This record gives sequence, C-alpha cells and structure tokens, in this order.
Amino acid sequence: MKLSAKHFVCCTVFLVSTLVGYTQKKGVTIADKKFENYSYVDAIAIYEKVAEKGYKDEKMFRKLGDSYFFIADLIKAEKWYTALFDMNAVQEPEYYYRYSQSLKAVGNYSKADKMLEQFIAKSAGDQRGKLFASQRDYLKDIKENSGLYEIFDAGINSAYSDYGSAYYNNTILFASARDTGGVAKKVFKWNNESFTNLYSSEISTQGSLVKPEIFNKNINSRFHESTPVFTKDGQTMYFTRNNYLNGKRQNDSRRIILLKLYKATNENGKWVNVEELPFNSNEYSVAHPALSVDEKTLYFASDMPGTKGMSDLFSVSINSNGTYGVPKNLGLPINTESRETFPYIAQDNKLYFASDGHPGLGGLDVFVTDLLANTGSATIENIGAPINSTQDDFSFVIDAENRKGFVTSNREGGLGSDDIYRFNKLPVPVCVQVLQGVIKDQDTGLVMANAKVSLFDANFNLIKEITTLLSGAYTFEVECGKVYYLRGEKPEYETKENKIVIAKVSGETQGPLELEPRKRAVDVGTDLANTLNIPILYFDLDKSFIRKDAAFELEKVLAVMQQYPKMTIDIRSHTDCRQTIAYNQALSDRRANATKAWLIKNGIAANRLTAKGYGESQLVNDCGCEPTNKSNCTEEQHQANRRSEFLIVSMQ
Repeated sequence: MKLSAKHFVCCTVFLVSTLVGYTQKKGVTIADKKFENYSYVDAIAIYEKVAEKGYKDEKMFRKLGDSYFFIADLIKAEKWYTALFDMNAVQEPEYYYRYSQSLKAVGNYSKADKMLEQFIAKSAGDQRGKLFASQRDYLKDIKENSGLYEIFDAGINSAYSDYGSAYYNNTILFASARDTGGVAKKVFKWNNESFTNLYSSEISTQGSLVKPEIFNKNINSRFHESTPVFTKDGQTMYFTRNNYLNGKRQNDSRRIILLKLYKATNENGKWVNVEELPFNSNEYSVAHPALSVDEKTLYFASDMPGTKGMSDLFSVSINSNGTYGVPKNLGLPINTESRETFPYIAQDNKLYFASDGHPGLGGLDVFVTDLLANTGSATIENIGAPINSTQDDFSFVIDAENRKGFVTSNREGGLGSDDIYRFNKLPVPVCVQVLQGVIKDQDTGLVMANAKVSLFDANFNLIKEITTLLSGAYTFEVECGKVYYLRGEKPEYETKENKIVIAKVSGETQGPLELEPRKRAVDVGTDLANTLNIPILYFDLDKSFIRKDAAFELEKVLAVMQQYPKMTIDIRSHTDCRQTIAYNQALSDRRANATKAWLIKNGIAANRLTAKGYGESQLVNDCGCEPTNKSNCTEEQHQANRRSEFLIVSMQ
C-alpha cells in the first residue's frame, strides 16, 4: 500500500478499529478484505452489488460511507451514512461529524447542523464542537467573506486527479495522475488511478497556461510526487514523495509506504542531490511543504506524535548551517481533531490552509490567518465562495502582487477527481461604517445632554470620547467587522458599557445607551460588587495585575467612592480550590492588594482602603478540592468562587 500526498490529507487512515469481524456473506467478506487493504474503489463495487440485492447491514453501510468519505466523494458518502443512521441512530461520535460533512456536500445544512449538535453532546471537549458552538452563524460569516474572487478552469486538467499548484519562475508545477503513456502503468489501489508525477506548465503573456510537460526525471519516481515549493532564488526545492529514495522503498509497521519531505538543489539547470529531511519517519507521514517569507521556517502537514487530529500543521526552523530545528505543532486556534493541511504562506505573511475541522461549506475549505498576529488573538477566517464549495477545496496559492492564483477542488463540473482552477482576487470594496445612537435616562426615556460617551477597541483602548449636546446623540466612525465597547456616563447615573459588533458591510450600526439613575441605597455592610453588578474581576492565569477589562469594572467602585468622600471599604479577594491552600491564599492577597493599589493610583486615599485575600477559605458552594486539588464541579461552579467583594466599612 502506497499513500498518496493528496490522500494523506483527504483520507488519513486511522479507522482500522472499525473493522470488527466479517459477515457470513462471501461478497461482503471479500469487500471487507479490500477495505482493510485500503482498496476502497474495489470494496465499493462489491459492497454496492451486495446492497443492490437487498442485503442490509450496519457494518457494511458504515464501511460504504467510509470508503466514499476516504476517496473524498462526499455526495455518495451521504447516501450510505443516511442508510447507516436510518438503521441505527446511535453511532460513535466521529460518525456524527462525518455525516454532517457529507450532508453539507448535498446542501442539507439544517440536518448537518443537527448532527453537529449531537456530535457536541457526545464529544465534550472536542475542538470542532467548540468551534461550531461558538460560530453557529458560520454560514452568515462565510457569506460575508464570499464574492472576493472570480474562478475559472485552469485549462490544464485531465480526466484524472490534478492538484497542488506551486509557482516556479514563469511556470506552474502541479501533481497529476494522468497516463504518461508508459508500457507498465502503475495503479494506486486506493482510487485505481496512476501514481502522481510532477508536471510543469508555462504561464503565457495573457496569463493562460500552456500544455503541461513532465517536470524532471530526477524528481519524479515510480511512486507519488506532489506539492513542491521553491526558494526565491530557484536553487532549492522541497517536495512530497512516498517513502522512496535511491531505488529503495520503506514501509511502516502496517506495510504502508507513507509520505516524506525531500529536498533537492539546482545545479546547472539540473535537479540533483535529492535527500529526505531529518524529521521524517517510516511510521508517520510528513507532507506539503511551505516556506515562510524570510525562508527561515518550513511549514508542513503531518500526523506525527503530538498531532491533535488526523493531520496537523507544523513548523520547523531552517538553520543557516543547513540543519533543522525541532518541529513544532502550530496548536490552537489552527489545528483541530480533523484535517489541517496544504499550508501556503503569501507575501503578506498570511497563512492559507485547508481544513475540515473548522466550520465550512463542506469537505475541506480554505482558511486564512495572520502569522504576525499574537497566538491568543489570531483569527481564523473561511475565505468563502467561490474558492470554497460543498466539496474538497485545497492547495490555495496566490501571487499577492498581481492578485492571481490557483486552487484545487473536486467540485462538480470538473474533468477529473480533482481539478486545478485559476482565480483572480477582486478589489476589496470600500467598507464604511458609522456607529451612532442616543443616550437616554432609563426610567424616563428622556434624552441626556452633557453625558460622556466613550468608544473603546476590543482590547479596551480608548479611541475617542464626546460630550452629548441637547439631542443626546453621538456618532463615531468605525471599521467594518470590528468589535468595540461603548461606555456612557454622567454624574448621578450608573456607568453603562455595551459590546458592539460592527457588520462587515457598509452601513450604520445603532448603539443606544440607557443610563440608570443611582437610586440604590448604600450603607455600612453593603457589598458594592453586588450593588453595582460587578462581575468577577478577571486576572490572567496565575497573575495579579489589573487587566483593562477589570479596570473597566473598578471604575464603578471609584465613582461611588468619589461620590461619598468619607466612605471606607474593605477589599476581599477569593479564589477557587484548584491549587494548594497556600498558593491560593498568596494569590488572593496579591490580587486584593493590586486592586487597592489601582484605586489609590486613581485618587482614593490609602487610609480609606483595606485589602485582604481569603484564598479558598470561603467557598460559596461545595466545590472543595482538598486534598487532591481536583473536583468534578463545572467551570461555572468554580467561577462562582473566584470573586471580589467591596464591603463598606464606614460612611463617615
């Protein structure tokens, strides 16, 4: 068994565990053996003949669905997964996810989302479920990102698989399973197509591609080659190939020839010195190289140990002496329990990759993220239609200067199982947004003059503030697609903050503010945290400095203490039990004193404040952890114990 570069990402083999026993039907028994040996096309032919005769079996339907799923025919996979769930609606969690992907392929997003809801219920903690739960309007988001490209057939496709484009000088390189006319045609039994070789096609002055030619005999072998990437000087190339070098092939423990990354150099116009990279292995696949803009980092897809899903994206440093660092998993938010693959780094440091773990239109979708963004704040965006479809869309490359590029897809209407499409990125339409509203008295509904309205960005940095006139109206110019915080304040009123999400299209966003008069009586013993509806003061993990969102809430306490200049308060900080007693006590002390220091810094006299940490000594529920520091409580239950109190000690 030889694993192709394309099928590494589309059909990573890990479900040997589903092959439990054989049926007594002779035909099914033969098909099961084909399935075990990854001969999915042959297995499908036998299974379907048996099914046509009326034979129904849960295991057979599961394998039929899997076979089509593994060869990336999601439309036909949907038919058999439907038969599977009709026979038995209770399946292993992964099948709810696969079924949802197949349902998307036939456009049934409503049922697909229902399957994902069941997937969430059965697989708590799975990143794919978390992403869906946080992006239930993913179709709306994808629609907003759509329409930015126009797409065309590349003109170089065959009746077989063509995929994985790469720029090299004035040519495009790609992998193809087209028949080269050789006497001995080798067939890849996964899909009964020929093994792929690298082909090149020159880009004409009009931008079209000329007839493809075999790239290089020193690079192409009798097994799979694909997905090359070249250094800017054209002297070094990295590419994917089966585990085959110098006429020798090597198998893993399952007798499968996996994928490896190789390097070659150009000497006098010839590609020589083919060598495998040192972090390859006979026991896992490494494929689809991509170079950083400065060419000091190599990105790739792999299922090596430490992989979160079926394949993850990794990076490895390329040292100046020709050695390599230790591969690093890109981690969250990029990698999921499914497939992340085919990375590509554009000139603007944007990482494009294919995934079927992030919410998408179906199969593999192309996503983009900014490599220069901090890991914690990095966003993953689906680039929308028409690049993405209900089928597999992958191997996205773009020339950022001329806004042209290529993508591979097995969408309907193509010539072969995979086809290469060229695209033009359209000019981004100018997006203009205005945030406006009127500030009013919550009780009377009357507009409020002389109120201060402040606009903050997503990180609580002040952008602009205005004082309202008689109309109580305010207006801010804002950026499309951004998150802002809006604050309204006026003496004798409670301060009010609203989170505002600006649409990604031009228009006006309404952000009304209603301020509540300060009617609440405060006296000795009152907890200002409850009176002012102050939630937990958030601190970074194991830290005690005041974050901007915490300062946002502390300003409410500050305003009350300014209103009552003789008021003294006792600041009390509490933790949950998920650390040692001593650690929690020390941490709560630091946080209480940090809160006190913030109020002093903002004008409150030190003699009006006391501060003490209570650690886990005053839990409000039964979520105690000692002696193991472990608890079965939910995060919400633990959060109830992580609180701050501001008790009024005196008013005079």
